[in-house]
Amino acid sequence: MGKRVVLAYSGGLDTSVIVRWLTDRGFEVITYTADVGQGEELSEIEPKAKMAGAVEAVIDDIKEEFAREYCMPLMRAGALYEGKYPLLSALSRPLIAKKLVELAHKVGADYVAHGSTGKGNDQVRFEASVWALDPDIEVLAPVREWEFKSRDEEIEYAAKHGIPVVATKEKPYSYDRNLWGVAIESGPLEDLETEPPEDAFVLTVSPLKAPDEPEYVEIEFKEGTPVAINGKNYSELWKLVWDLNEIAGRHGFGRIDMVENRLVGIKTREVYESPAGLMLIRAYDELESVVLDRFTYHYKITHVRHPYAEVVYNGLWFTTLRESLDAFNNNIAKLITGKVRFKLYKGNATVVGRNAENSMYLEDLATYSPKDAFDHKAGAAFTKVWSLPLKVAGRVRRKS
Repeated sequence: MGKRVVLAYSGGLDTSVIVRWLTDRGFEVITYTADVGQGEELSEIEPKAKMAGAVEAVIDDIKEEFAREYCMPLMRAGALYEGKYPLLSALSRPLIAKKLVELAHKVGADYVAHGSTGKGNDQVRFEASVWALDPDIEVLAPVREWEFKSRDEEIEYAAKHGIPVVATKEKPYSYDRNLWGVAIESGPLEDLETEPPEDAFVLTVSPLKAPDEPEYVEIEFKEGTPVAINGKNYSELWKLVWDLNEIAGRHGFGRIDMVENRLVGIKTREVYESPAGLMLIRAYDELESVVLDRFTYHYKITHVRHPYAEVVYNGLWFTTLRESLDAFNNNIAKLITGKVRFKLYKGNATVVGRNAENSMYLEDLATYSPKDAFDHKAGAAFTKVWSLPLKVAGRVRRKS
């Protein structure tokens, strides 16, 4: 048996070229394609991989595992990298790496490979995850080593070898799509002053072309997991996320355009679409704001959301830190049962209603009506005690 390698294969430009490139160097290439919600992109994966030179093409439907074991923990953490990015690409990498290692063990491969670049984040996520699971396996990253200097050269190479690819010089975008959304790079998007062209977007319509009437959407949660949209129950979680992407996307909600600080130290312009991800994270937070005491809610905001986002972004999924943060979030999740209602309109998703089973909102304490049960005299005493350090500091400053 020759050198056998399991390649994470998307069917896109880079990985299609990688199959031929590795084959020409004596490798027996087995491609692994994870169905994490990219849908229509998988229909031609096997013939495309074999046309490029793969000896076997494995396609694995892991949408439900991705939704339950990866998307939901991120939602419960409320994690947005740099307060914006719902980590859709970063989220799928550890799961794909796990499946690569499992397949490599099954077929007796000493190598796994990926299509990440030398200045991207995914190289770290793939390799850190692979080595956390099997420290002895070798990881190949052809894009870091090969002779091609641009996507145009790859396109020409693919054409020369009869490898079908989606990318063209006229539409040179790079896409990474899964259930949680779409990452869009390259081409005109590399210019910070250029507005993203409408033909770049996949999940969302232009807000200008969205319906002229608003649509109300109610998401129901049970113990930290979304279970229904507008009263329709879902037995498959991935389908709920899929449908929510479609509902919110047709109203133009879910676009993100940001300058992102990559793990390797450079800044890049990134464009994302994550209608369902952003709505679910927001809905979950709304219920937390209703059911959690102030101390727990504030602790999570300051000590969990950002650290969790960095753990996922930095490729540290298979760590005790991530597992420990999940334990904190899973304890909170037991309280998260209720409904959140959104108003979708022209690119916006506005929360217009909340109902939580374990609500700490008490109307007789919050109201300014005659039903007010708050002890206002206690408020006066509280203010005096709370302000005492400031009064003392004021006296000291006045003396000096």
